[in-house]
Amino acid sequence: MSSFGSQPTSNSRTRQPSILRSYTIRSIKVVAVLLIVEYLVLPQLAGARKALSLIQHLNIGYVGLALVAEIAALVSYAYLTMSVLPKQSLKPWTAFRIDMSSLALSHVTPAGTAGGTGLSIRLLVTQGIRAADAAFAIAVQGIGSAVVLNLIFWIALIISVPIWGFNAVYLSVTLIGILLILIFCALIIAFTRGERHFTRIMVRIFSKLPYLSEAKIERTLQHISERMRSLASDPPLLKKALIWAVANWLFDATSLWIFLAAFGHFVNIDGLLVSYGIANILAVIPVTPAGLGVVEAALTTSLVGFGTPRGVAILGVISYRLVNFWLPIPGGALAYLSLGIGTPPSDRKHTKRSKRLSASKLNPNVIVKDLQIPEDK
Repeated sequence: MSSFGSQPTSNSRTRQPSILRSYTIRSIKVVAVLLIVEYLVLPQLAGARKALSLIQHLNIGYVGLALVAEIAALVSYAYLTMSVLPKQSLKPWTAFRIDMSSLALSHVTPAGTAGGTGLSIRLLVTQGIRAADAAFAIAVQGIGSAVVLNLIFWIALIISVPIWGFNAVYLSVTLIGILLILIFCALIIAFTRGERHFTRIMVRIFSKLPYLSEAKIERTLQHISERMRSLASDPPLLKKALIWAVANWLFDATSLWIFLAAFGHFVNIDGLLVSYGIANILAVIPVTPAGLGVVEAALTTSLVGFGTPRGVAILGVISYRLVNFWLPIPGGALAYLSLGIGTPPSDRKHTKRSKRLSASKLNPNVIVKDLQIPEDK
């Protein structure tokens, strides 16, 4: 007679690797958290004790101005979205809510920007915009905005280095920016001058994926090429997009500057923009959602290096990130709900008509009006 536990069953054998795998993953997560706490959180808290005394001197008026500057940055990004879409595709309020929705998702999911990009395209499609136009607009918006950020960083760096000296971090961040710009330039050349060769390569790669046919891929790439040529041949439109991209970054940086001023320290503009550029360029590396933790650590360290008191840097950055990172999450959720997503515009018209038909059971005049049949007199 067999006894319990005498021989391992097949189920127990199969469970052992999964248990080991789960234990390993959890251990890695615990170690990662401990490293973050050890090297990022604890050094900041060491100065935060002294920084707490600064709160009683907080300038509430500056906090209000910082919030206005952050809202202006979000509005500028909405107008940037509109500028890279076909003309008169969206109203400003709709573009703002779509951007807020995607921003909120990118702040709460591990996929970060990728998840927000997918949601942006979906929401734009529900507003009647072609999927190819939506994908092109989001790509140009994201990459173009990153290129503008690098240009702002480089200009500030040129001004800053003779005054503050050179730091090895500048080289790393600059190399990341150069790589990004090279990718952007390569895509422009591929879509405008090497379209046929580039299309063949993309068809060969993506046609192996399910639900994607060669004809569909070719049509999409051809449409993107046409949109890119149209954008390149319209200097006023490019200028408008550039202005909104610059406004988005500068308003956001202004919000940070005002938050630091609210705690009694006015940072030099060149030091602020270099620190801001370093933090946001490093945030591109997909380590955490929207650079959570990375931005805070990079900003605080850089600002202290430019002469900002440690306590002011800690509280200023925390206050700024509260508005820049955390506040858009509930705001984006409300924006998403206000869009009434669920069916595309054509289906919404059908839904409204169905409601009218349901109402006609109580009122025969409604169905007559809906079907555009004149009533009998």
